[in-house]
Amino acid sequence: ALVSRIMSDAEGVRNLVGTGLVELLGGLMTALVAFILLIKINATLTLATLVFLAVFGFLVSKAFGIMHPIFRERSVINAEVSGRLTESLGGVRVVKGFHAEEREAETFSAGAMRLFENVRKTLTATSLLGMSGTLLMGVVSITVMTVGGQMIVQGAMTMGEFIAYTLYLGLLVAPVFQIVGIGSQITEAFAGLDRMQEVLAETPEDVDPQRVHRLDEIQGHALFDEVNFYYEEGKPVLHDISLESVPGTVTALVGPSGSGKSTLIGLVAAFAKPTSGAVYVDGVDLSTVRLDSYRSKLGVVLQDNFLFDGTIRENILFGQPDASGEEVERAARIARVDEFALRMENGYGTIIGERGVKLSGGQRQRVAIARAILANPRILILDEATSSLDTESEALIQQGLAELMKGRTTFVIAHRLSTIRSADQILVMEEGRIVERGSHQELMARRGRYYELYTRQAGLEANRFINPGESEEEPESEKPTRPEGAPSPLQILTGRPGDA
Repeated sequence: ALVSRIMSDAEGVRNLVGTGLVELLGGLMTALVAFILLIKINATLTLATLVFLAVFGFLVSKAFGIMHPIFRERSVINAEVSGRLTESLGGVRVVKGFHAEEREAETFSAGAMRLFENVRKTLTATSLLGMSGTLLMGVVSITVMTVGGQMIVQGAMTMGEFIAYTLYLGLLVAPVFQIVGIGSQITEAFAGLDRMQEVLAETPEDVDPQRVHRLDEIQGHALFDEVNFYYEEGKPVLHDISLESVPGTVTALVGPSGSGKSTLIGLVAAFAKPTSGAVYVDGVDLSTVRLDSYRSKLGVVLQDNFLFDGTIRENILFGQPDASGEEVERAARIARVDEFALRMENGYGTIIGERGVKLSGGQRQRVAIARAILANPRILILDEATSSLDTESEALIQQGLAELMKGRTTFVIAHRLSTIRSADQILVMEEGRIVERGSHQELMARRGRYYELYTRQAGLEANRFINPGESEEEPESEKPTRPEGAPSPLQILTGRPGDA
């Protein structure tokens, strides 16, 4: 819907300004001159003619008032149909995999039929308006011929004046038909302008008189001070969140879906402001910081990273467009992008397609990591960056993440708890609250909520290697399923020793 407002609605307004208004203004100026000349020839006959034109003007205004919401509805329908079509084409494998081609075709056909009915309404209204105009102009012509003929017979008007009058009358009524011709264009443009205005009325997030500070250089010391957050009044998402994360440390967030982990990370990234409390970076309240100065020091690696339709090099450069070729290649080597990019015919100049469709999941993640490495962030956010990958791809990506995390303040959202054993602090979240916090060893010793989550998950992972029908007792300790003494994935990732 947003793309439709930016493209289709804007195009309608452009057409109106570029052609419709120019034609309309030219016609109105011609009509004004013709009206003055008609008054000079015969004011009485001209005033009688204006009565019919006033009636037609009333009909036009009513018709356009009826068509305005219809055109607005058309913009909405068009956005829905276009959006659904884009989703169907983008998810064509899912559609085919579930044998849903016919159902999607029916959905599209239903939307197209709604669009057709909407167009039919506007065409009907425009046609009726045109017929009304033709009828009224016929009545005007008959009236002028009748009254003018009588005036000629009575000597009140000469034949020359009558001929001139009829010619000028044509110049007066021509814009009337012109209005009917471009009326739908005008109405559609104003309906689109209404929708565009809703977008333009939104205040840019960085246009805030409170945001006066710039963070040109930061260390990455993050502090949450009794933070509460609401998306909707009366529906709290985060309650009394207080935490501290210093440079060079890893803070892991765990908990069930909907516990508030992503919302908390969103506050770190300044995607939203706390409802109450404050988030500080290096002692400065984030709500007072210019976002461009802060986010340039921020790096994000997500579970499903978005890549743009372009080359591998262009996607790596996205976070640092002015970087040199050597810097791009260095970031690519650290993230192990070179291992597959250099095997391609065009190397880093290879086009990867929309959303990186020509790359595998692991390759896309490595490009995303290279992008974050090149940006050189001081605060790093990892949101399930490796959870959906195979073991080989995960091992390669962890090596890249290890380089990326060195010396930075890192926040990690993890569902695979074995990957965060070496985190400096683990925050267990439930229903928007931090219910436990500490290191892995401390939380396991407490045998609380984290202990339950970890041992249950360890049991599930162990059961993957058991034949169907067999069972395994729940672990009695925190022993992981890997061989004793082997480092955890995060120990590999950070290079830190940890308890086995």
